[in-house]
Amino acid sequence: MYFIDTNILIYALCASESETNKANQALSILRKEDCALSIQVLQEFYVQATRPNRTQSLSHNEASAFIATLRRYPIQDNTLAVFQVALKIKERYQTSFWDASIIAAAKALNCGVILSEDLNRGQLYEGIRVINPFLEG
Repeated sequence: MYFIDTNILIYALCASESETNKANQALSILRKEDCALSIQVLQEFYVQATRPNRTQSLSHNEASAFIATLRRYPIQDNTLAVFQVALKIKERYQTSFWDASIIAAAKALNCGVILSEDLNRGQLYEGIRVINPFLEG
């Protein structure tokens, strides 16, 4: 199963001509059946997509409607157990807490891959490989 990071969701709604390839790749990913994400990813998406100073900012209703379409995927809740695993991952891999939380959520959902342009491409975290889909097609 593929864990989707926030940047995939942001690019999926990008209308900028300079980001057309990333937008198409993100939309292709979202057509897959075997994807998962977390509440944290949805929260980050909402905050980033609705920022008033963002080019092509979404309204609350637009962002909420898009998030509703993602409920077809398994979504990992923010739990104490996931939080505790994230703390261990942060220490072990010296990542940011937020990246560790992504890894912990992916681990809780038994994902084999995290799709992200933010984490170290190709690295294994807790047996989960990071793939940057914008570099690896």
